Amino acid sequence: MSGSEWFESRSGGLNRYFTDLFGALSKRGDVSVQASSFGTPPAISGAHSWGPVGGGTRTRVAASRRILGDAHADVVDRHFALYGAPKRAYRGTPLEVVHFQGPWAAESLVAGASRGSAAAKRLFERLRYRGADHYVVLSQSFRDVLANDYHVDAGKISILAPGVDLERFTLRPEPAGSKPVVLCVRRLERRMGIDVLIRAWADVAARVPGAELHIVGTGTFEKELHELARSGQHGDSIVFHGRLDDEALGQAYAAATCTVVPTLSLEGFGLIALESLAVGRPVVVTDCGGLPDAVVDLDPSLIVPSGSVEALADRLTTALRGSRPSGAECRAHAETFSWSHVADRHIALYASLNVARDRTSE
Repeated sequence: MSGSEWFESRSGGLNRYFTDLFGALSKRGDVSVQASSFGTPPAISGAHSWGPVGGGTRTRVAASRRILGDAHADVVDRHFALYGAPKRAYRGTPLEVVHFQGPWAAESLVAGASRGSAAAKRLFERLRYRGADHYVVLSQSFRDVLANDYHVDAGKISILAPGVDLERFTLRPEPAGSKPVVLCVRRLERRMGIDVLIRAWADVAARVPGAELHIVGTGTFEKELHELARSGQHGDSIVFHGRLDDEALGQAYAAATCTVVPTLSLEGFGLIALESLAVGRPVVVTDCGGLPDAVVDLDPSLIVPSGSVEALADRLTTALRGSRPSGAECRAHAETFSWSHVADRHIALYASLNVARDRTSE
Protein backbone atom coordinates (compact mmCIF):
# COMPACT_ATOMS: atom_id res chain seq x y z
CA MET A 1 0.00 0.00 0.00
CA SER A 2 1.20 3.52 -0.76
CA GLY A 3 -0.48 6.64 0.58
CA SER A 4 0.15 10.34 1.10
CA GLU A 5 0.70 10.96 4.83
CA TRP A 6 0.05 8.95 7.95
CA PHE A 7 -2.92 10.37 9.84
CA GLU A 8 -0.89 10.98 13.00
CA SER A 9 1.22 13.49 11.08
CA ARG A 10 -1.47 15.14 8.95
CA SER A 11 -5.21 14.82 9.42
CA GLY A 12 -7.68 14.49 6.57
CA GLY A 13 -10.09 11.97 5.13
CA LEU A 14 -7.63 10.34 2.73
CA ASN A 15 -5.00 9.90 5.43
CA ARG A 16 -7.52 8.61 7.97
CA TYR A 17 -8.84 6.10 5.45
CA PHE A 18 -5.37 4.89 4.42
CA THR A 19 -4.17 4.55 8.02
CA ASP A 20 -7.28 2.76 9.25
CA LEU A 21 -7.55 0.41 6.27
CA PHE A 22 -3.93 -0.60 6.78
CA GLY A 23 -4.64 -1.21 10.47
CA ALA A 24 -7.68 -3.34 9.70
CA LEU A 25 -5.85 -5.43 7.09
CA SER A 26 -2.91 -5.89 9.47
CA LYS A 27 -5.16 -7.55 12.03
CA ARG A 28 -5.99 -10.38 9.66
CA GLY A 29 -4.00 -13.57 9.72
CA ASP A 30 -4.50 -14.48 6.07
CA VAL A 31 -2.71 -11.53 4.46
CA SER A 32 0.70 -9.88 4.74
CA VAL A 33 0.50 -6.13 4.24
CA GLN A 34 3.15 -3.42 3.94
CA ALA A 35 2.30 0.28 3.79
CA SER A 36 4.37 3.39 3.14
CA SER A 37 3.51 7.06 3.51
CA PHE A 38 5.08 10.28 4.76
CA GLY A 39 5.12 11.18 8.44
CA THR A 40 5.06 9.12 11.61
CA PRO A 41 3.71 5.60 10.98
CA PRO A 42 1.59 3.70 13.51
CA ALA A 43 3.36 1.18 15.73
CA ILE A 44 2.26 -1.73 13.55
CA SER A 45 4.50 -4.23 11.78
CA GLY A 46 4.73 -3.39 8.10
CA ALA A 47 4.17 0.37 8.51
CA HIS A 48 6.93 2.47 6.91
CA SER A 49 7.72 6.14 6.35
CA TRP A 50 9.37 7.75 3.34
CA GLY A 51 10.37 10.66 5.57
CA PRO A 52 8.85 13.65 7.36
CA VAL A 53 5.82 15.55 6.13
CA GLY A 54 6.76 18.63 4.11
CA GLY A 55 9.51 19.41 1.64
CA GLY A 56 9.51 20.01 -2.09
CA THR A 57 7.30 18.02 -4.43
CA ARG A 58 10.17 16.60 -6.50
CA THR A 59 12.01 15.46 -3.38
CA ARG A 60 8.90 13.77 -2.02
CA VAL A 61 8.08 12.05 -5.30
CA ALA A 62 11.63 10.71 -5.54
CA ALA A 63 11.56 9.51 -1.92
CA SER A 64 8.23 7.75 -2.45
CA ARG A 65 9.61 5.63 -5.27
CA ARG A 66 11.69 3.70 -2.76
CA ILE A 67 10.18 0.35 -1.81
CA LEU A 68 10.38 -0.03 1.95
CA GLY A 69 10.07 -3.55 3.30
CA ASP A 70 9.44 -6.62 1.14
CA ALA A 71 9.75 -5.91 -2.59
CA HIS A 72 7.55 -8.89 -3.48
CA ALA A 73 3.85 -8.13 -3.86
CA ASP A 74 0.74 -9.78 -5.25
CA VAL A 75 -1.19 -6.50 -5.15
CA VAL A 76 0.10 -2.92 -5.26
CA ASP A 77 -2.62 -0.72 -3.76
CA ARG A 78 -2.14 2.98 -4.47
CA HIS A 79 -4.08 5.67 -2.52
CA PHE A 80 -2.58 8.89 -3.90
CA ALA A 81 -1.60 9.43 -7.53
CA LEU A 82 1.59 11.37 -6.89
CA TYR A 83 3.41 8.91 -4.64
CA GLY A 84 4.57 5.31 -4.73
CA ALA A 85 6.84 3.10 -6.79
CA PRO A 86 5.49 1.79 -10.12
CA LYS A 87 4.33 -1.80 -10.05
CA ARG A 88 7.17 -2.84 -12.37
CA ALA A 89 9.58 -2.05 -9.52
CA TYR A 90 8.18 -4.94 -7.46
CA ARG A 91 9.20 -8.57 -7.78
CA GLY A 92 6.67 -10.86 -9.33
CA THR A 93 3.72 -9.70 -11.41
CA PRO A 94 1.53 -7.75 -9.01
CA LEU A 95 -1.89 -6.38 -9.78
CA GLU A 96 -2.23 -2.63 -9.42
CA VAL A 97 -5.31 -1.35 -7.58
CA VAL A 98 -5.99 2.38 -7.36
CA HIS A 99 -8.11 3.82 -4.57
CA PHE A 100 -9.64 6.92 -6.14
CA GLN A 101 -10.22 9.24 -3.18
CA GLY A 102 -11.14 12.23 -5.30
CA PRO A 103 -10.04 14.31 -8.31
CA TRP A 104 -6.76 15.80 -7.11
CA ALA A 105 -6.60 18.38 -9.90
CA ALA A 106 -10.18 19.58 -9.40
CA GLU A 107 -9.70 19.84 -5.64
CA SER A 108 -6.57 21.94 -6.18
CA LEU A 109 -8.43 24.26 -8.55
CA VAL A 110 -11.24 24.80 -6.05
CA ALA A 111 -8.62 25.49 -3.35
CA GLY A 112 -7.16 28.32 -5.45
CA ALA A 113 -4.41 26.68 -7.51
CA SER A 114 -3.66 28.10 -10.96
CA ARG A 115 -5.22 26.51 -14.02
CA GLY A 116 -1.76 25.54 -15.23
CA SER A 117 -0.99 23.73 -11.99
CA ALA A 118 -4.37 21.99 -12.03
CA ALA A 119 -3.88 20.94 -15.67
CA ALA A 120 -0.49 19.42 -14.84
CA LYS A 121 -2.00 17.48 -11.94
CA ARG A 122 -4.85 16.29 -14.15
CA LEU A 123 -2.39 14.98 -16.76
CA PHE A 124 -0.35 13.23 -14.09
CA GLU A 125 -3.49 11.63 -12.63
CA ARG A 126 -4.62 10.30 -15.99
CA LEU A 127 -1.19 8.84 -16.73
CA ARG A 128 -0.98 7.20 -13.29
CA TYR A 129 -4.50 5.76 -13.43
CA ARG A 130 -4.25 4.52 -17.03
CA GLY A 131 -2.30 1.35 -16.34
CA ALA A 132 -4.13 0.12 -13.24
CA ASP A 133 -5.87 -3.25 -13.22
CA HIS A 134 -8.74 -2.18 -10.97
CA TYR A 135 -10.12 0.84 -9.14
CA VAL A 136 -11.87 1.35 -5.80
CA VAL A 137 -14.13 4.29 -4.96
CA LEU A 138 -16.14 5.04 -1.83
CA SER A 139 -19.43 6.01 -3.47
CA GLN A 140 -21.46 5.98 -6.66
CA SER A 141 -20.73 9.68 -7.03
CA PHE A 142 -16.98 9.15 -7.35
CA ARG A 143 -17.52 6.10 -9.55
CA ASP A 144 -19.22 8.45 -12.01
CA VAL A 145 -16.38 10.98 -11.75
CA LEU A 146 -13.75 8.32 -12.41
CA ALA A 147 -15.65 6.81 -15.33
CA ASN A 148 -16.81 10.03 -16.98
CA ASP A 149 -14.00 12.49 -16.26
CA TYR A 150 -11.04 10.09 -16.35
CA HIS A 151 -12.47 7.68 -18.95
CA VAL A 152 -11.92 4.59 -16.81
CA ASP A 153 -13.83 1.45 -17.78
CA ALA A 154 -16.77 1.32 -15.37
CA GLY A 155 -16.48 -2.46 -15.28
CA LYS A 156 -13.13 -2.10 -13.54
CA ILE A 157 -14.50 0.07 -10.72
CA SER A 158 -15.72 -1.32 -7.38
CA ILE A 159 -17.63 0.70 -4.79
CA LEU A 160 -16.43 -0.18 -1.28
CA ALA A 161 -17.84 2.07 1.43
CA PRO A 162 -15.32 3.16 4.09
CA GLY A 163 -15.30 2.22 7.74
CA VAL A 164 -15.11 3.82 11.15
CA ASP A 165 -12.97 2.80 14.11
CA LEU A 166 -15.63 1.66 16.57
CA GLU A 167 -13.07 1.21 19.34
CA ARG A 168 -11.62 4.70 19.00
CA PHE A 169 -15.00 6.40 18.54
CA THR A 170 -17.20 4.95 21.28
CA LEU A 171 -20.77 5.76 22.19
CA ARG A 172 -20.91 8.82 24.44
CA PRO A 173 -23.87 9.65 26.71
CA GLU A 174 -26.00 12.44 25.34
CA PRO A 175 -25.35 15.71 27.20
CA ALA A 176 -28.15 16.33 29.69
CA GLY A 177 -29.29 19.85 30.45
CA SER A 178 -26.33 21.46 28.69
CA LYS A 179 -26.41 24.21 26.09
CA PRO A 180 -27.19 23.26 22.47
CA VAL A 181 -23.94 22.71 20.56
CA VAL A 182 -23.35 22.02 16.87
CA LEU A 183 -19.92 20.61 16.00
CA CYS A 184 -18.26 20.85 12.58
CA VAL A 185 -15.00 18.95 12.01
CA ARG A 186 -13.52 19.81 8.61
CA ARG A 187 -10.45 21.01 6.81
CA LEU A 188 -11.01 24.74 6.41
CA GLU A 189 -11.03 24.86 2.61
CA ARG A 190 -13.42 26.65 0.27
CA ARG A 191 -15.16 23.52 -0.97
CA MET A 192 -16.06 22.42 2.57
CA GLY A 193 -18.92 24.94 2.83
CA ILE A 194 -17.97 26.36 6.23
CA ASP A 195 -18.81 29.85 4.94
CA VAL A 196 -22.34 28.67 4.16
CA LEU A 197 -22.56 27.19 7.66
CA ILE A 198 -21.45 30.45 9.30
CA ARG A 199 -24.05 32.41 7.32
CA ALA A 200 -26.72 29.89 8.30
CA TRP A 201 -25.65 30.06 11.92
CA ALA A 202 -26.95 33.61 12.37
CA ASP A 203 -30.48 32.27 11.86
CA VAL A 204 -29.92 29.18 14.03
CA ALA A 205 -28.53 31.21 16.94
CA ALA A 206 -31.45 33.63 16.73
CA ARG A 207 -33.98 30.78 16.89
CA VAL A 208 -32.21 28.62 19.49
CA PRO A 209 -31.10 30.78 22.44
CA GLY A 210 -27.71 29.86 23.88
CA ALA A 211 -26.70 27.66 20.94
CA GLU A 212 -23.02 27.47 20.03
CA LEU A 213 -21.20 26.41 16.86
CA HIS A 214 -17.80 24.77 17.38
CA ILE A 215 -15.52 24.43 14.34
CA VAL A 216 -12.54 22.05 14.45
CA GLY A 217 -9.85 22.08 11.78
CA THR A 218 -7.30 24.17 9.92
CA GLY A 219 -6.76 25.06 6.28
CA THR A 220 -6.12 27.69 3.63
CA PHE A 221 -9.56 29.32 4.06
CA GLU A 222 -9.14 29.76 7.82
CA LYS A 223 -8.45 33.52 7.88
CA GLU A 224 -11.49 34.34 5.74
CA LEU A 225 -13.74 32.17 7.90
CA HIS A 226 -12.60 33.88 11.10
CA GLU A 227 -13.33 37.27 9.52
CA LEU A 228 -16.75 36.11 8.33
CA ALA A 229 -17.64 34.88 11.80
CA ARG A 230 -16.52 38.13 13.43
CA SER A 231 -18.44 40.30 10.99
CA GLY A 232 -21.73 38.40 11.17
CA GLN A 233 -24.53 38.33 13.69
CA HIS A 234 -24.05 36.05 16.70
CA GLY A 235 -20.36 35.69 15.89
CA ASP A 236 -19.65 35.43 19.61
CA SER A 237 -21.41 32.04 19.61
CA ILE A 238 -18.92 30.59 17.08
CA VAL A 239 -15.78 28.95 18.48
CA PHE A 240 -12.75 27.89 16.38
CA HIS A 241 -10.59 25.16 17.91
CA GLY A 242 -7.91 24.47 15.29
CA ARG A 243 -6.78 20.86 15.06
CA LEU A 244 -7.63 18.46 17.91
CA ASP A 245 -6.11 15.07 18.68
CA ASP A 246 -8.41 12.05 18.96
CA GLU A 247 -8.87 12.41 22.73
CA ALA A 248 -9.85 16.08 22.51
CA LEU A 249 -12.01 15.36 19.47
CA GLY A 250 -13.85 12.69 21.46
CA GLN A 251 -14.53 15.25 24.17
CA ALA A 252 -15.82 17.70 21.57
CA TYR A 253 -18.22 15.05 20.26
CA ALA A 254 -19.36 14.28 23.80
CA ALA A 255 -20.30 17.93 24.33
CA ALA A 256 -22.17 18.22 21.02
CA THR A 257 -25.89 17.91 20.42
CA CYS A 258 -25.36 17.17 16.73
CA THR A 259 -22.73 17.67 14.05
CA VAL A 260 -22.74 19.04 10.51
CA VAL A 261 -20.85 18.39 7.25
CA PRO A 262 -21.79 21.24 4.86
CA THR A 263 -19.56 20.32 1.88
CA LEU A 264 -20.12 22.12 -1.43
CA SER A 265 -18.18 19.93 -3.87
CA LEU A 266 -15.94 16.88 -4.39
CA GLU A 267 -16.96 14.80 -1.38
CA GLY A 268 -16.29 11.09 -1.81
CA PHE A 269 -18.07 9.95 1.32
CA GLY A 270 -17.28 11.95 4.44
CA LEU A 271 -15.59 9.72 7.02
CA ILE A 272 -16.23 12.37 9.64
CA ALA A 273 -19.96 11.65 9.37
CA LEU A 274 -19.38 8.03 10.39
CA GLU A 275 -17.22 9.11 13.32
CA SER A 276 -20.01 11.35 14.56
CA LEU A 277 -22.56 8.56 14.31
CA ALA A 278 -20.23 6.14 16.11
CA VAL A 279 -20.16 8.38 19.18
CA GLY A 280 -23.94 8.72 19.04
CA ARG A 281 -24.28 12.17 17.49
CA PRO A 282 -26.58 12.67 14.50
CA VAL A 283 -25.01 14.51 11.60
CA VAL A 284 -26.65 16.91 9.15
CA VAL A 285 -25.02 16.57 5.72
CA THR A 286 -25.44 18.09 2.29
CA ASP A 287 -26.40 16.16 -0.83
CA CYS A 288 -22.85 16.55 -2.13
CA GLY A 289 -21.15 13.48 -3.59
CA GLY A 290 -21.22 10.44 -1.34
CA LEU A 291 -22.30 12.22 1.86
CA PRO A 292 -25.93 11.03 1.66
CA ASP A 293 -24.69 7.41 1.70
CA ALA A 294 -23.61 7.87 5.31
CA VAL A 295 -27.06 8.75 6.66
CA VAL A 296 -29.78 7.93 4.14
CA ASP A 297 -30.62 4.60 5.78
CA LEU A 298 -30.70 6.24 9.21
CA ASP A 299 -32.78 9.38 8.55
CA PRO A 300 -33.08 10.93 5.07
CA SER A 301 -34.19 14.23 6.59
CA LEU A 302 -30.59 14.75 7.73
CA ILE A 303 -29.68 15.50 4.09
CA VAL A 304 -30.03 19.12 2.87
CA PRO A 305 -29.29 20.77 -0.49
CA SER A 306 -25.65 21.77 -0.88
CA GLY A 307 -25.07 25.52 -0.65
CA SER A 308 -28.53 26.36 0.75
CA VAL A 309 -28.18 28.67 3.76
CA GLU A 310 -31.90 28.46 4.49
CA ALA A 311 -32.19 24.66 4.33
CA LEU A 312 -29.11 24.18 6.49
CA ALA A 313 -30.34 26.67 9.09
CA ASP A 314 -33.78 25.05 9.22
CA ARG A 315 -32.47 21.50 9.68
CA LEU A 316 -29.93 22.47 12.32
CA THR A 317 -32.64 24.35 14.19
CA THR A 318 -35.03 21.40 14.20
CA ALA A 319 -32.20 19.06 15.22
CA LEU A 320 -31.33 21.24 18.20
CA ARG A 321 -35.01 21.36 19.15
CA GLY A 322 -35.19 17.57 19.30
CA SER A 323 -35.97 16.30 15.79
CA ARG A 324 -33.01 13.95 15.45
CA PRO A 325 -32.14 10.23 15.78
CA SER A 326 -31.16 9.04 19.24
CA GLY A 327 -27.59 8.27 20.21
CA ALA A 328 -28.34 4.55 20.24
CA GLU A 329 -29.83 4.70 16.74
CA CYS A 330 -26.78 6.58 15.45
CA ARG A 331 -24.39 4.06 16.99
CA ALA A 332 -26.29 1.07 15.62
CA HIS A 333 -26.13 2.58 12.14
CA ALA A 334 -22.39 3.28 12.45
CA GLU A 335 -21.75 -0.33 13.41
CA THR A 336 -22.75 -1.39 9.91
CA PHE A 337 -19.56 0.39 8.72
CA SER A 338 -16.96 -1.49 10.79
CA TRP A 339 -13.39 -1.55 9.47
CA SER A 340 -13.26 -5.33 9.88
CA HIS A 341 -16.09 -5.60 7.37
CA VAL A 342 -14.31 -3.18 5.02
CA ALA A 343 -11.13 -5.28 5.28
CA ASP A 344 -13.13 -8.43 4.44
CA ARG A 345 -14.45 -6.79 1.28
CA HIS A 346 -10.98 -5.70 0.21
CA ILE A 347 -9.50 -9.16 0.69
CA ALA A 348 -12.38 -10.64 -1.30
CA LEU A 349 -11.75 -8.12 -4.09
CA TYR A 350 -8.01 -8.79 -4.20
CA ALA A 351 -8.66 -12.55 -4.32
CA SER A 352 -11.23 -12.27 -7.10
CA LEU A 353 -8.88 -10.12 -9.19
CA ASN A 354 -6.09 -12.66 -8.84
CA VAL A 355 -8.43 -15.51 -9.78
CA ALA A 356 -9.65 -13.60 -12.84
CA ARG A 357 -6.08 -12.91 -13.94
CA ASP A 358 -5.06 -16.54 -13.51
CA ARG A 359 -8.00 -17.68 -15.64
CA THR A 360 -7.10 -15.18 -18.35
CA SER A 361 -3.50 -16.39 -18.46
CA GLU A 362 -4.47 -20.07 -18.82
